[in-house]
Amino acid sequence: MVPKLLKTGVAYHGNRILRHVEEDMIDIVRHNMDIVVHMFSHNDWDRHYGVMKTIFDISKEKGLEVWVDNWGLGGPPGDKSHFLQYHPEAHQVYSDGTANPVSVCFNSPAYVQFTKEWIDAVASCGGDKIFWDEPRFIGIKEEGGDKRFTCCCPTCKKLFEEQYNMKMPASLTTEVEEFRRNSMVNYFKTVGAYAKLKGMENIVCTMPHTVHQTDGLLSVDEISDLGIDPYWATGRNRKEKGGYIKEPYDFVYDITRDCIEASAQSGKDCNIWIQGVDLRAGTEHEIYQAADAAYDAGARTILFWSFRGGESNTYKSDICEKVWHIAGEAMGRIKSRNLDEIRNYFYSKRMNEIK
Repeated sequence: MVPKLLKTGVAYHGNRILRHVEEDMIDIVRHNMDIVVHMFSHNDWDRHYGVMKTIFDISKEKGLEVWVDNWGLGGPPGDKSHFLQYHPEAHQVYSDGTANPVSVCFNSPAYVQFTKEWIDAVASCGGDKIFWDEPRFIGIKEEGGDKRFTCCCPTCKKLFEEQYNMKMPASLTTEVEEFRRNSMVNYFKTVGAYAKLKGMENIVCTMPHTVHQTDGLLSVDEISDLGIDPYWATGRNRKEKGGYIKEPYDFVYDITRDCIEASAQSGKDCNIWIQGVDLRAGTEHEIYQAADAAYDAGARTILFWSFRGGESNTYKSDICEKVWHIAGEAMGRIKSRNLDEIRNYFYSKRMNEIK
């Protein structure tokens, strides 16, 4: 089998000034990247609609593939959800009856309709691929180990009772977990089908600690690519007294391998993200290890979050210039490896034909 061509990319947000956009897209290409992921928040829709179309056009003119991120549309990640100001009934609600202030319920009919309208806006701006960013049910642990979970809004309770012929329990039972997975699946089947109708591809990125919520998305035919972001330098992999529970290479390799295997079994591609934000000074070299690990595990769509080490965000890395430089080098290195593999394949094939 011919080795698959590697595609690399980066997330871009924090700027809507067009002269800077053009310079930045050129910079992204120079840093060995083929894809740019643009945020398209509710605020962008309201205030930057025409500008976003021009940003997409500029990106494509520079040879970049454009993915469009539903940044904060229904809550984190990204902006707070403006939608909830218009539909306060659509909040995700915890099992104790309190509403999460910023996250939207997947079962809200109004939110499904709102998402379709957002898809229309993305399509009219020239979007080709939608990047559904880190879908999740919000959940927090209380003191004593008890866990409040979402979503227990009136809509979810009613649907649960109709489907299981009993009231929704106040704990995360097997039935509740199944209901949550199915709720997410049904949402993405609906909005994913609508995006495909508009000629757009659906790409999803999940998180390592929410796989138990999102594994049902493997069954959604409308999703062509289901990936993950194995960010190694986070609280979940940091020891209390410094260092890591698992070294960056191993952390990224193991999660990438598992995600690729699961996606491949469902006939889907897999996108893998390399952490470039919240990196402490002196740890920037770990980007090399992470990129190598993702490639070694079999990833052939590898992206970097985010442009210039998150320079425009509060979670930026300590030395953004160095992070961005190393990101470009890391992507260039795995691209060279990929081209060597392709070249060697065709050389070996030609030699065998001559024999």
